[in-house]
Amino acid sequence: MRRNLLCAAVGVAAGLAFAGRTHSQETPSDTLLTVNHYLNWERVADPQISPDGSSIVYTRSYVNQMEDRWESELWVMNADGSKPRFLAKGSSPRWSPDGTRIAYLAQGEPKGTQIFVRWMDAEGATTQITRVSETPSGLRWSPDGRWIAFAMLVPEKQTWSISMPAPPEGAKWTEPPRMITTIHYRLDRQGFHKQGSTHVFVVPAEGGTPRQVTRGAWTVGARFSGIPFGVRIDWTPDGKTILVDGIQGEGGLDRYGESYIYAVDVASGEARQLISEKGWWRNPIVSPDGQRVVFSGYPYTTQSYRAEDLYVVGTDGQGMTKISGNLDRDPEDVFWSPDGRAVYFTAGDRGSRNLYRTDLSGRVQQVTSGIHMLSFSSLAKNGVGVGIRTAFHEPEDVVRIDLARGATITKLTAVNDDILANKKLGAVEEIWYASTDNTRVQGWIVKPPSFDPTKKYPLILEIHGGPHAMYNVGFSYSFQNFAANGYVVLYTNPRGSTGYGTAFGNAIDNGYPGVDYYDLMAGVDSLVKRGYIDTDRMYVGGCSGGGVLSSWTIGHTDRFAAAAVRCPVTNWISFAGTTDVVQWAYHRFRGYFWENPSKWLEHSPLMHVGKVSTPTLLMTGELDLRTPIAQTEEYYAALKIRGVEAVMLRFNDEYHGTGSKPSNFMRTQLYMMDWFRRHSKKAAASSR
Repeated sequence: MRRNLLCAAVGVAAGLAFAGRTHSQETPSDTLLTVNHYLNWERVADPQISPDGSSIVYTRSYVNQMEDRWESELWVMNADGSKPRFLAKGSSPRWSPDGTRIAYLAQGEPKGTQIFVRWMDAEGATTQITRVSETPSGLRWSPDGRWIAFAMLVPEKQTWSISMPAPPEGAKWTEPPRMITTIHYRLDRQGFHKQGSTHVFVVPAEGGTPRQVTRGAWTVGARFSGIPFGVRIDWTPDGKTILVDGIQGEGGLDRYGESYIYAVDVASGEARQLISEKGWWRNPIVSPDGQRVVFSGYPYTTQSYRAEDLYVVGTDGQGMTKISGNLDRDPEDVFWSPDGRAVYFTAGDRGSRNLYRTDLSGRVQQVTSGIHMLSFSSLAKNGVGVGIRTAFHEPEDVVRIDLARGATITKLTAVNDDILANKKLGAVEEIWYASTDNTRVQGWIVKPPSFDPTKKYPLILEIHGGPHAMYNVGFSYSFQNFAANGYVVLYTNPRGSTGYGTAFGNAIDNGYPGVDYYDLMAGVDSLVKRGYIDTDRMYVGGCSGGGVLSSWTIGHTDRFAAAAVRCPVTNWISFAGTTDVVQWAYHRFRGYFWENPSKWLEHSPLMHVGKVSTPTLLMTGELDLRTPIAQTEEYYAALKIRGVEAVMLRFNDEYHGTGSKPSNFMRTQLYMMDWFRRHSKKAAASSR
């Protein structure tokens, strides 16, 4: 997520269709994945294994059909997956060091998110231990179990005193204007955020008054262009020092592409910066013996993408050493082995993600293998870990990973097996093809459940956001629903994607969109050559970064019968000053647009709208702050001025993307399929 700022969830719904033809309305089905099944869909996340490896607590979410939102619950089960049961409403569970309690976040008094602690004995007593006015995050128990550290905003109220006359008694004057003094002052899905600094606090585990540990000009938590990526807090074994990432000093929120590691004295709040070199350093984790810290990052760069590396450094700031060898992949889910001799982490590679191990000399080994997406979220003292796994036809479920027994992976939950039990899913095929400059590009084809290669099928090219992100081999409700409606779906990882190394990911630096477009078209060409694509019914779509590329695509080719452009950036100049990620936007191209606007204009889809003839459906959330709806409005107006068939759908109660609300999640897919159904190149030609 470090630079994947133009990402958004793809709206999902389903429909019943037969090979080769589509329908505007869905027909409920017991054998195909339809929209009504989505209302009973469930999600699992963030499993945490107890220190002794005997129990697992995890987050389980379901659709609240009355309130049109996802509800989050904590469930617990034995380490072998037996006896799963509801525990409490909430999220972000964390075991105490002795395994007797869990801390978690839930709605509390007087309002908002609060920290709770639940005893894990038969009595199950629960205590709300904070009553704070801001939202706590990054929970971390002290080694002795007496304290819980967390991060929280400390607001700083700014005033501008002017000699306004007093209003008459009973008068209803307009509220004074909101005063903005920082470059980042709002955040997608949150709106305007309060001015202030994020700081580390500690609170007694039995409840009490939180004590602020860090103070002053801090931005605790690694950030990128003003976007918080969460706060990583860890304690030294003696409980005297907290390790944290962030930026100390004035203007931290606005320092683009920087983050550092600090050791903070818990008693005094004094902070020592462990890494002096300017760079993006984050995610500090203390070794079991308290002598070293592992962290990820890289020296400062102006590149739009660079794969992170893993490093260790002494808690005294000495002996910084790279330990990820020549992997050239982003390490995530980092954990020390229980004996402190190695570090485990996951990394995405060519659409899959697996577990790796490195020793302190930098010898990296792949621990698990498989065509799947595997996360690693917790590790017990006995070497048993837990995570989440998903594959083409397997939605996300909790798994156990036994490192002492060859890293065997055991599935522990099956929260959607009841829905998928009788469903025919589309086969998924991996492809590799050649693009310009002999670049090898990876993609996948999802085929209708009753696919017949002798027939012709409509094609949907779906483009991922980011732009530095990775389509993967995990289960996709959206793509399976397209397939159920008779579409072949093509999704690829063009240049700019992660999971293929720094050079591949950075190929669009100072030129986005650019070569990624050629990679996408080469993928379509390779699929058309197979003979089962109806070239009169080819469609293109994508959200966020995918909205950028889908609007760019129809300005460079007329091969698609229709497009579904969702939450796009169409004008880089106007985007830069109106998005919530101002610094990210201003670093898309070398130099500022007032100095040399040529790149800014050249790569704006709006500047190519004069060549668009493709019927275009535009969909964006009314509340979108990442790719503000004005970007959609500009493109829509230009299409209308030119007489191109276009419809704009403005989604209510949606920030970035059009699918956070379950109802909108379903609407998005249904609108897309109906729009595509209405358009074909053959029908358009015959109407002229």
